[in-house]
Amino acid sequence: MSRVMRVAAAQMGPNQRADTREQILDRMIALLEQAAEAGATLVVFPELAFTTFFPRWLLEGAALDRHYERAMPNASVQPLFDRARALGVGFYVGYAEIATGHMSGDGRRFNAAILVEPGGAIIGRYRKVHLPGSVEPRPGARFQQLEKRYFEYGDLGFPAFRAGAVWHGGILGMMICNDRRWPEAWRVLGLQGVELVCVGYNSAAYDPNGGTTEDSTLRTFHSRLVAQANAYMNATWAVAVAKAGDEDGSGLIGGSCIVDPNGRIVAEASTLGDEMLVADCDLDLCRQGKEKMFDFAAHRQPAHYTAITERAGIIEPQASQGDRR
Repeated sequence: MSRVMRVAAAQMGPNQRADTREQILDRMIALLEQAAEAGATLVVFPELAFTTFFPRWLLEGAALDRHYERAMPNASVQPLFDRARALGVGFYVGYAEIATGHMSGDGRRFNAAILVEPGGAIIGRYRKVHLPGSVEPRPGARFQQLEKRYFEYGDLGFPAFRAGAVWHGGILGMMICNDRRWPEAWRVLGLQGVELVCVGYNSAAYDPNGGTTEDSTLRTFHSRLVAQANAYMNATWAVAVAKAGDEDGSGLIGGSCIVDPNGRIVAEASTLGDEMLVADCDLDLCRQGKEKMFDFAAHRQPAHYTAITERAGIIEPQASQGDRR
């Protein structure tokens, strides 16, 4: 039985602060319709797809709160859900969440994503774990990276989700932006047998922490590198999707791509605007890696990896006796 999913990576151009929600949704629905016309059943949108990347600004009060969603779906995004269900297409989308309900703790704020099946059911929720940037603004910086100020660290871990028959019972996982740079995130999903990882991102086309050692070319290379390497090392498909271009005077890289379980790019973006990539993802291609080179049960040695969970920072080895003065 074939287990091929036709997947679309819906790269988005910039969302300006002046753009209305209706303008942004019109673009997203147009991408959704392109994907459906191409036969895709899963569309992957970027991180913070409904807004500009607001952590680049120091904001307070209503100017900040307007970027968050208190429910998903809600009235302002319902047209996307309605159109997707009518087209028979599911999607991944990232957004800023104000959590509600006793299990989440009212008012907690997360950089979040959901996975929606073609029938409209939300089968997975994820909250970004690896938050970059700082709590306090950097003096003199034209653009900030204040995710640590505006979001809490994700509290759901890295869960994988078993899809229904429409996606051939595939095992899907989610990450958001900076998560993709941390191999631990991929390996936790890999240990759940993940077959396709959805990653939305808004990555700056400059060093967001200051300095001149990184440019858009290097950062795009790094973005593709981590998707390719980790897809290979966990024998999974990876769909990495950008919001790109000049957003409010700040550059965002593109480089959206779909990567197979051997780490090969099978589709990639060529622009910094709204662009649709489509690929047939055979979930059974994951078996080669999972049953041979990366047969975790046969080859992993977790007793020797304890430093990964015992500490966060580096502890350097002491100098040898022969080197001491």
